[in-house]
Amino acid sequence: METPLYSAELVEEDGVFKLVVTDHLRDTVQISYVPKRAVDKLPYFLSLLDSRQFGAFR
Repeated sequence: METPLYSAELVEEDGVFKLVVTDHLRDTVQISYVPKRAVDKLPYFLSLLDSRQFGAFR
């Protein structure tokens, strides 16, 4: 059975992006504002996590 530890949402409101991360173990929420250029690179960052470079961590 999978147990969620963290969940994240990227939210846009009036052109402002914020990342909302929920820590399910500590029942806390952290919000960070993110520049659009980082949002645009998100698919690239996610592909790095799937790359062979990080394969040893699985």
